[in-house]
Amino acid sequence: MANWSCNTSCISLAGLLSLLLLQPLTTTTSFTNGIRVNLVPKPASAILSFREAPAFRNGNECSSSSKKDNIHIVMPLDINYIRGTVAAILSILQHSTCPENVSFHFLSLRLEPGISSLIKSTFPYLTFRVYHFDSNLVRGKISKSIRQALDQPLNYARIYLSDILPRDVERVIYVDSDIIVVDDIAKLWGVDLGDHVLAAPEYCHANFTTYFTDTFWSDVNLARTFEGRRPCYFNTGVMVVDVDKWRKGGYTQKVEEWMVIQKQRKIYHLGSLPPILLVFAGNIEAVDHRWNQHGLGGDNFEGKCRSLHPGPISLLHWSGKGKPWLRLDSRKPCTVDYLWAPYDLYRSSRIALEE
Repeated sequence: MANWSCNTSCISLAGLLSLLLLQPLTTTTSFTNGIRVNLVPKPASAILSFREAPAFRNGNECSSSSKKDNIHIVMPLDINYIRGTVAAILSILQHSTCPENVSFHFLSLRLEPGISSLIKSTFPYLTFRVYHFDSNLVRGKISKSIRQALDQPLNYARIYLSDILPRDVERVIYVDSDIIVVDDIAKLWGVDLGDHVLAAPEYCHANFTTYFTDTFWSDVNLARTFEGRRPCYFNTGVMVVDVDKWRKGGYTQKVEEWMVIQKQRKIYHLGSLPPILLVFAGNIEAVDHRWNQHGLGGDNFEGKCRSLHPGPISLLHWSGKGKPWLRLDSRKPCTVDYLWAPYDLYRSSRIALEE
C-alpha cells in the first residue's frame, strides 16, 4: 500500500466490523491498535472545516513518468455532500499502492473558489481539477422522480463526461460522493473493457422490470428496446467509462432521447439511472460485486438500516436516502456507518479519531 506520513494504524474492514458487531456502542470505544472513537457534541455554529490529510506517497514499485499509469477519478462536487467527498478521496488515497498516480476530476454546478480551496487545504498534495457543469444542458429534460435529491442537475453530469473532460482523458472511473474504497483502486482501473463502453457490477437477480412503468412495458415498440440483450440492473454510482468510445458512439444524445420520451410519457422511475440502463443494460463489461456494495443508505423513502451483502468488499456505497455523516450526527447511526467514520476528516464531527 501507499507510504504515508503519519503513524495511525489502518483498521482492517473485517476487524472493525467484527468489533462493532461483538460489542455494544458506548460513549467511547477503544481499539487494541491504538485508535479510539470518541463521541463529542457538534457545535451549533460549526464552520465547515476539515483536518489536513496525510501526504500519501507512491510505493517503490510505482512509476510516475508514464501517462498510461495515471488513474483518473471523476466525482460530483456538491457542498451538501462535501463530507462524503472528502472521506471518499481519503479512502482512495489511503488504500492505493500508487496514490500519486491518481488524479481527481470534480464536476460542480458552481465554480466556487472556497470549495477548491477547501479541497486543496485538506489534501495539499492532491492532483485535481474542478469543472463547471452547466445545468442548462438538462434544463427541461429532468422529470420528477420518487425523491427530490435524485432530480438535482448534478446527478445527470455523468451523462456529459465526454463533453466536459479534456480530450486527453480517455478513460475514467466515475464514483458518487457517498462511497468508501477499501482496496487498491488500480484493480478496478485495470478491468478490460473489451469492446464495451463501460464496466460496472451487474445484478441480474434483481427484478429489472420494476425500474420502468407499465406504460413502458405495455408499448410494444418501447419494450423491444432490450431485444437481443439480457438487461441486468447496474448501479451508475460506480462505473469505469471509456470516454473516447462514449464520445464517438454519441451516447450522450442516446441517453437524452430517452429523457425526452420520459418527459412525454413517464416510462421510468429514479431520475438519471433508467435512461442509462435503457442504453447500456445487457451491454456492459461485468465487474465483481465487491466493487459496489451498494444500498447501504437504505431505500429512497425512509433510508432504514441495511446490513452488508455476503462476500468480499472493495467499495462500500451508501446509495439510498440515508447518508452516514447525517445519521452519525443525529445520533441514530446504522452499524455500517461506523465503517465510514474513520475516513471522516470533518473537524466538528461528533466522531473524531485520536491516536
